[in-house]
Amino acid sequence: MDNGASSYRRFLNGDDKGLGEIVRDYADGLTLYLNGIVNNISLAEELMEETFFRLITKKPKFHPKHAFKTFLYTIGRNVAIDHLRRSAKISDTSFEDLESYIQDEYDLENLYIIEQRKITVHRALKKLNTDYRQVLWLLYFEDLSHAEAAAVMKKSARQMKNLVYRAKSALKSELDKEGFVYEEL
Repeated sequence: MDNGASSYRRFLNGDDKGLGEIVRDYADGLTLYLNGIVNNISLAEELMEETFFRLITKKPKFHPKHAFKTFLYTIGRNVAIDHLRRSAKISDTSFEDLESYIQDEYDLENLYIIEQRKITVHRALKKLNTDYRQVLWLLYFEDLSHAEAAAVMKKSARQMKNLVYRAKSALKSELDKEGFVYEEL
């Protein structure tokens, strides 16, 4: 049983410190993962908070078949998809909000992506379609296994294998366009 699962179990048994540990351990990674889905860091932070709110209020059952991180990221992905569906119906973003979103994302990149090599990879990932970006993020930045990433993305093992291959090929193509020198993807 990993630390997230034990912290969640403690939270369910009434220990609020368990929830604090979960937020501390997973908030940043979940925010970055959600940013890959919605492509807006401010919105990703709100969705991260909503994910933890759902965890607190609905207290979904955790089955130790997968890691706790997989469980949490699946909830986050569902929250993001629900938001995208709702916002597809109504789009009333003001110009000032758009400017602040761009500034927030630029600040985040400066904080988390310092080296030029990481910036190039990040930029190439942003050019990929959402599924490619998600699978690469889950596998290589969040260190999930193929099975755990498949569970988060609701894909079969075969679909995941094909998706990973296509995502790597697309990323390699984008990196080649920018003259990126890499050792191995």
